[in-house]
Amino acid sequence: MSVERVNPSELSPATGFSHAVVATGSRVVFLAGQTALDQAGKVVGETLTEQFERALANLLAALAAAGGAPSDLARITVHVTDVADYRSRAAELGRVWRRLAGRDYPAMAVVGIVRLWDEDALVELDGFAVLDDEP
Repeated sequence: MSVERVNPSELSPATGFSHAVVATGSRVVFLAGQTALDQAGKVVGETLTEQFERALANLLAALAAAGGAPSDLARITVHVTDVADYRSRAAELGRVWRRLAGRDYPAMAVVGIVRLWDEDALVELDGFAVLDDEP
């Protein structure tokens, strides 16, 4: 798979995301929304940062099970119940991202929502990745 991250100079600087990702490969992995659920199906973590870390770990576990790696991510959408809280924690969320997924940022969007399926969930991540031929 080849991935080109495109950040045109006429757009605002891309910090923690890429404006566009051109991915060439033969398999697309669509990743279902992941919240901070543990193996028993219970939301864990009190803060947005704790839940973001678990949701990202869950997303990356699904990706790994499909044969992918964080660098294969082409697009992620972050759904949050409190955008102001997300913005105030952007630096710590960025540290969590870099520790778990590295610095190969996908195209990303953050969307404020009223609530998630699990009432205790504060954040959900979904997206897709592009991989090479069959593993």
